[in-house]
Amino acid sequence: MLNLRPVEVAKGGKNTLIGRATVKEAFLYKHLEERKKVRCGTCERFCEIDAGKLGFCKTRMNIDGTLYTLEYGDISSISANPIEKKPFFHFFPGSKALTVGSSGCNFSCPWCQNWDISKSIPNPARGNYISPERFVQMVKEMGCLGTSISFNEPTLLFEYSLDVFELAKKAGYYNTYVTNGYMSSDALRLLVEYGLDAMNVDLKGCEEAVGKYCGADVEKVWRNIVDAKERGVHVEITTLIIPRVNDGEECVRSIASRIRKNVGENTPWHVTQYYPAYKSPREVGLYEGRTPVRTLERAWEIGKEEGLNYVYLGNVPGHPYENTYCPRCGELLIKRYGFDVVQNRITPGNKCPECGAAIRICSKYGGILNGQ
Repeated sequence: MLNLRPVEVAKGGKNTLIGRATVKEAFLYKHLEERKKVRCGTCERFCEIDAGKLGFCKTRMNIDGTLYTLEYGDISSISANPIEKKPFFHFFPGSKALTVGSSGCNFSCPWCQNWDISKSIPNPARGNYISPERFVQMVKEMGCLGTSISFNEPTLLFEYSLDVFELAKKAGYYNTYVTNGYMSSDALRLLVEYGLDAMNVDLKGCEEAVGKYCGADVEKVWRNIVDAKERGVHVEITTLIIPRVNDGEECVRSIASRIRKNVGENTPWHVTQYYPAYKSPREVGLYEGRTPVRTLERAWEIGKEEGLNYVYLGNVPGHPYENTYCPRCGELLIKRYGFDVVQNRITPGNKCPECGAAIRICSKYGGILNGQ
């Protein structure tokens, strides 16, 4: 991942901001009865913003009664990433997605592992603008099969995502989001309509942990997970397992059970290793080391006990639980090391080569690129 620029607070009024390439009227907002006050409709915070002020995420400003995004196409980081890095393990394995991020977030997680951009504020005067057309052109130039909006919360690049997705679909590429899942229902609907193919949702934990550490309502995340699945989006779920935050058996089991019941037993669930980042663990009462591998293995076991066919360990390269096995006969199907696919034995018909069981996976042999 290449960090392209520092990001600082936006300064100046209407005359200095309007007309810049990265400043564009927001797609989803409403005017309120109070003079020049608006309500943002991009995420579930629904911030009510006075004139001259920013919303919670610090990426949207009310300028004289009109809501603007300050980071349309303002790219802080860009990289041609293996799709496994997202992580997507059942979506075009072995392919690369041209991945971009900007700045800001609508969550307040104290352990953020991309905090250098997610806790920053856009500065249109120093933005690094990449047009949607140029971005899609770069997908081809860099040998990628699709796009990914990631690194920080992609919902904050909502307007840009719509334009990129539409162009990318016309060019035959897939579109993905790596998200906390806190976009509004209207935003999710539009993302799908414009070409969102896959989402990896970072489910932070159970109700108490998400409320305490992220300042959010986890039920809205679950709603969007189910809604995306029902709209035909490929969904994978990731939970960063953090000791004393969300590693309790009751919490882990409830997440696994709910994935099976609400999204389906074939939904991939990634349980990944936490390591300290952003705020000092002592400052916020977090675990001071990496999550023990045995804790992750127990989460994997619980996921399997609750009936999930595909559970994976993350951030532990070389562990056998980062591989894909046939849920019927246990045959090794995809062998991985970190973000690399070492071997893929799934047949062209997306079946196990040993027992013939159907494997739920979108790949070059089927799925969205050829209309199946």
